[in-house]
Amino acid sequence: MELLELLLLLAGSLAITAFARWRGLPAPLLVVAVALAVSFIPGLPSIHIDSDVILTVILPPLLYSASLDVSFQNFRQSLVQIRRLGIFLVIITALVVGFVAYMLIPDMTLPAAFLIGAVVAPPDAVSAASIGRKLGLPRKVMAVISGESLINDAASLTLVKVFLLIIGGATLTVWNDLGIFGLAIGVGVAVGLVLGVLAHTLRMRVKDPVVEIVIGLLLPFLAYIVAEELSGSGVLAVVAAGLYVGYNSPKSGYASRLQERPIWAAADITLEGFVFALIGLQLKTVVNDVAASSRGLAEGVGVAFVVLGVVIVVRPLFVFGSYYWSRLIRRIVYSRFRRFRKARAARMIWGRSDPKLSWQQLTVVSWTGMRGVVTLAAAVSIPLVTDTGESVPARDTMFLIAFVVTVGTLLLQGLTLPFVIRRLGVQDLEQADRDVQAELRLVSNSTEEAVGYLDKRRDAWAEEWGAEPVDRGITIMKERLSRQDQAFRQGLRDEAEDGSGVEQTEIPEPGRATDMRSTPDVAVPDITPDPRLVRPARSNARALASIRRELLEKRREVVLRERDAGNLDEEVMRRVLQGLDAEELAMDTSAVSRTRS
Repeated sequence: MELLELLLLLAGSLAITAFARWRGLPAPLLVVAVALAVSFIPGLPSIHIDSDVILTVILPPLLYSASLDVSFQNFRQSLVQIRRLGIFLVIITALVVGFVAYMLIPDMTLPAAFLIGAVVAPPDAVSAASIGRKLGLPRKVMAVISGESLINDAASLTLVKVFLLIIGGATLTVWNDLGIFGLAIGVGVAVGLVLGVLAHTLRMRVKDPVVEIVIGLLLPFLAYIVAEELSGSGVLAVVAAGLYVGYNSPKSGYASRLQERPIWAAADITLEGFVFALIGLQLKTVVNDVAASSRGLAEGVGVAFVVLGVVIVVRPLFVFGSYYWSRLIRRIVYSRFRRFRKARAARMIWGRSDPKLSWQQLTVVSWTGMRGVVTLAAAVSIPLVTDTGESVPARDTMFLIAFVVTVGTLLLQGLTLPFVIRRLGVQDLEQADRDVQAELRLVSNSTEEAVGYLDKRRDAWAEEWGAEPVDRGITIMKERLSRQDQAFRQGLRDEAEDGSGVEQTEIPEPGRATDMRSTPDVAVPDITPDPRLVRPARSNARALASIRRELLEKRREVVLRERDAGNLDEEVMRRVLQGLDAEELAMDTSAVSRTRS
């Protein structure tokens, strides 16, 4: 692909995506439709791209960005269900779809049929998570959906690798296959964690937001390439690195946190639009190849729609069957171990107890099987011939099936998912109330500890800055914390009276011991600073600035302590930290700060 073609493709896909977001339309479908229409323009040159570019350049940043936003706490709590759907459902889907394709396509070999199954097996939770977040899906359901999408890509791409080896003539046994899976998982996770730890350590030591962001941008590519070179799963390496860095990001500099989020959001929109546009432009060529083959277009399209139906049906059967079977077996195993007082050993062997889901919630999980970027990228990455020179049977039909399954699931499941969620009532409408309660308690606790910290550090500050400016600064900060706390509470009362916020919310006073529960997204209000903060004497200003920064660090410590103790959901934590980060940014960018520097 020429540079000009690449730029035009990026610009066009971004423009269509922007229009779709503005009008509330499904961007992937619109991008594909427009690209498909453009492909029929006479004289338009064929656009091709190296399959390795998609897997090495496009996939890693998409996975890394998604893993940064996943709550590690919720991921860990739902790991049993995530593992079941992200690994075993992928394998079952690949086998069932492969068997159906083998029976329907005369010249299809069994390994090539299973390769088709591996390509269409992994769902993409981007659109499902977006819809679920808007409609208020319970967090445990969101954790399962998002967590599954992080690891099912690794299972799918590893299966693709296995079946390509078999097509190329390699003789693999079941133990060989398990060895490839084990090596992919072990090496991938190990590489991701090592690079994640190294990247986080560098970011903590550098203290330069620009360099920190560059390290974050390079990390997913480095993790993917290193893991793949060591025969591991590049996908798992990226996910492991992203989960580690995301979990520890509150310990790094505030500036990098504020700047990274919009950068990754922009990268997601750009890369996803590019992939779907590329697929739409290539579809015409694929359709022509299928029509010219011995199978014919009608047969190819028919097989694709049959596979689409199989993909849709297999998911709910597995979700319900595996969930209730797992709970039955777990109950039997625990009861037997409990008889011998070894329930703890049973948990170690069997795994954590997964959160209980109702049949309505399981139905929603079953209906979030929309395919996306990974399915299309895996289809494009299938070579015409393997490394050993063996041709891949029915490659054109594979791409057609991948396209029909992706677009079909986006249309059928993606457009009807909001109706299913509302119809079944799978919405946690009280989540916002609990979020407010959690943040109120956090604000009260952090305010109380901050006031105590001011008194505790008074003597040490006085030795450095002098008693008079320190006493003045402490007085100002106590008044400011009190105003901030009162304004936060008054704002919630006003919202409750207007009917737009939390109704009948009990607002705890500072000093009351309360038990925090996990919840997200309420911003700390922007409080107009005391005039004395703007133009104090030079010595007072330096003392006050130092006190304010230490106080912000203390409040961050309180937030992280509550998160680590399991009393605070990571989404709430991120929202609170964003308010503290914005306050420190305001300090650094104020006119007084610039003049002083």
